[in-house]
Amino acid sequence: MAINHTDSGSLLERLSNIPANKRRGRLKIFVGYAEGVGKTCAMLSAAHEEQRDGIDVVAGYIEPHARPETIALIEGLELLPPLDISHKGVVTKEFDLDRAMRRKPDLILLDELAHNNAAGCRHKKRYQDVEELLRAGIHVYTTINVQQIESLNDVVSSIAGFSVYELIPDSIFDNANQVELVDIEPDDLIDRLKKGKIYRDEQAQTTHAHLFTKEKLIALREIALRYTADQLNRIAVKISTQENNNEYYTKDHILVCLSSAASSQKVIRTAARMADAYHGNFTALFVETPETKAITPKDKAELRGNLRLAEQLGAQIASVYGEDIPGQIAEYAKTSKVSKIVIGRSNNKKRWFAKSNFVDKLTALAPNIDIYIIPDTGQSFYKNPKYTKTPELSLVDTVTTVGIMGFCTFIGLWFQFLGFKESNIITVYILGVLFNAMVTRGRLYSAVTSVLSVLVFNFFFTEPYFSLQAYDSGYPVTFLVMLSASFITSTLTMRVKEQARQSSQKAYRTEVLLETSRKLQQAKDTSAIIYATAHQMVKLLDKTIIFYSVQQDTLSEPLILLKEESAVDPLTYTGREERAVAEWVHKNNKRAGTTTDTFSTASCLYHAVRGGDTVFAVAAIVMAEEDSLEIFEKSLMIAMLGECALALEKERLNEKQKEISMQIQQEQLRANLLRAISHDLRTPLTTISGNAGILIGNSEVLNEEQKKGLYTDIYDDSLWLINLVENLLSITRIDKGALNLNLQAELLEEVIAEALLHINRNSEEHTIHTVLDDELLMAKMDTQLIIQVLINLVNNAINYTPCGSLITISARRENHRVLVEVSDDGPGISKEAQAKLFDMFYTADNIRGDGRRGLGLGLSLCKSIVNAHGGTIDVKDNVPQGTVFSFTLQAEEVTVHE
Repeated sequence: MAINHTDSGSLLERLSNIPANKRRGRLKIFVGYAEGVGKTCAMLSAAHEEQRDGIDVVAGYIEPHARPETIALIEGLELLPPLDISHKGVVTKEFDLDRAMRRKPDLILLDELAHNNAAGCRHKKRYQDVEELLRAGIHVYTTINVQQIESLNDVVSSIAGFSVYELIPDSIFDNANQVELVDIEPDDLIDRLKKGKIYRDEQAQTTHAHLFTKEKLIALREIALRYTADQLNRIAVKISTQENNNEYYTKDHILVCLSSAASSQKVIRTAARMADAYHGNFTALFVETPETKAITPKDKAELRGNLRLAEQLGAQIASVYGEDIPGQIAEYAKTSKVSKIVIGRSNNKKRWFAKSNFVDKLTALAPNIDIYIIPDTGQSFYKNPKYTKTPELSLVDTVTTVGIMGFCTFIGLWFQFLGFKESNIITVYILGVLFNAMVTRGRLYSAVTSVLSVLVFNFFFTEPYFSLQAYDSGYPVTFLVMLSASFITSTLTMRVKEQARQSSQKAYRTEVLLETSRKLQQAKDTSAIIYATAHQMVKLLDKTIIFYSVQQDTLSEPLILLKEESAVDPLTYTGREERAVAEWVHKNNKRAGTTTDTFSTASCLYHAVRGGDTVFAVAAIVMAEEDSLEIFEKSLMIAMLGECALALEKERLNEKQKEISMQIQQEQLRANLLRAISHDLRTPLTTISGNAGILIGNSEVLNEEQKKGLYTDIYDDSLWLINLVENLLSITRIDKGALNLNLQAELLEEVIAEALLHINRNSEEHTIHTVLDDELLMAKMDTQLIIQVLINLVNNAINYTPCGSLITISARRENHRVLVEVSDDGPGISKEAQAKLFDMFYTADNIRGDGRRGLGLGLSLCKSIVNAHGGTIDVKDNVPQGTVFSFTLQAEEVTVHE
């Protein structure tokens, strides 16, 4: 199968079929010090042993070296078909990650861990494929040469005589569960080369012959042995630390200074090795100057590469702003308690006007910190930046400059008329230069104003007047001092303006972060938290932000917040392919998208909003045709996403706490219900059983009137129990959320008539009337439930009013609602009792003496049923005497068919 790197096809479907597994796989690396030592053969031999033990083994990708030993060992293993990537007419065979994830063996073999994948693969590096396999719970065996470890690249390159461009971060090697060094004597390796067992092609043998010298192989072997031993020691330290339940303590803090120079890579690798050797903290510091934004695109790319390298090697990235680079480094080092500073050697010669060079200044400012200078034959570590911006001309600034010069000249002529000395006029022009630097943008106008002030002063105020000549021999010195003063004042003013701008920008960004924390604390739910975070990210980055919240382990529909004056259709960044990247970030808890090595062709940069191993949301920053994030912006954004994760985690914990509280309340409700039932059921059941016993044992003695009385009592108690059970069942259904309404349009007259057939037998002792405004009055309802409501309300009126009372059931239409009322002329209910009537288990006093028969469920059930219909239920006093219960339903029009 061949795919084009610009068309990833059904990426979403392929990712959705990938199994998720929280158990992480184990990684074993076979390490060699050179090509041909037998890494692949050792890996294949170990795989055969695992297969004989019943392990499901698959060869994911084995480099086709055409070596007989390797080919023989591949036999008997399942070989995964490679993925054919077509790019510019060239087909390249690569490891098929999606197929491997779907196959999901116990163990997979991958040759050449440091391999760079072809354009069109999900990841740029094969070690990233391995990381995804490990996260999916698949064990991996892989191979690598020692010169492919990032921090050793410079050391090995100086020995081998060439640089290796396929590298892996030290963290991959350090975090391996097992490392096996595949060793062979250098003489035996050279003999294998001569016999054609490493490179069958004679030209390849000739090309690599310079590497296979005994001296170089011995040096590479020593490095491999030492580094592998260090890795085993790190594993032992990690195990010991975990067993003791404390972190490895160290006071060493290594600081490496970054720049856009290519030589920074060597300095970063050296600092990483030092941090690893001293078991210290590792920080990479970048000093941002006013000229940073004006460097060339090439320098920007080198700077991003250096920052990414430092991150890969485990450095914490930090940035400060200032023109005095040594001073900023020293100040940060003192504040952060840095013990060692690593910098590159500066090739800049000390100028005649400079008191000391960069290293001397840094040493003087930080005398108690060890400073390590890494020699390099390349460019200067702190090289002078190449500016890409040409001086910007502005009509407003040009008019302003001319106006200031004209005004200064007018003041000068006035001073000359008043007889002031020339020194006073010079001061006016210097003030004009200072003011011009304050109100114009760019250094061009400040420089032009400085020169113009000298020329205009010479033209108008030195003899001969109105010419650029000067008779007095002291005037050249005056002009030189005036020009120097003008340049110095304009330069200082521009510097203060730039520092104020930077301070204002940082203050704004910091204020956005603080405002985010405040808004997240005020957010009431998950959607409010996500919206607040997205809104603040737009303010911080001035980019379009897309948020996918995680609901039930799946991504929800995206929340899109556009930056101001954005004319881009946001749907462009929420298509299937972009959503697939967000899904991958959610499943793998890793960042991806543009400016990364995973899905680098995407239009957005995706970050997981995570708390530990839990992903709460995925944030996407639209980066299409825009520069990458600045260091300070990126740090604040990560901090902001961390705040969002904490807020979402807190909200999730609150929801769980509410669920627990609800469960506790339900348990209390069940306990109260059982206590109430144990009393209220016992009495009617005892009455029923006692009356039945009397009828059975004394049927011949009892007369018909006595028997009828006993039958009536049994019947009344049975009806009461039936009504109680119906209420209990309805309460249970509503409490569990299993109440499914079957809404239909029904005639109120028929529903009321049906309810009156099932009311209390004592209704014969009362007068019950039904009053309807319209015989065809209809409402939308679940008939059985509304009948239950009417039965409960009428029975309540019967139980709580004396014999002979009038009970009226009325219904009328009010706008789009139907109002149903059940009123009586009984003794009424107090205001205090009315406020509690619809609470569960509340029962009012019954003057008839049968208050024992009441769990307080009837009116509570009525309220739940009416609310489920979208209506309201209420109680009020009846004028002049009694009580009125009322509830509303949705009205329905009567349809007449002709």
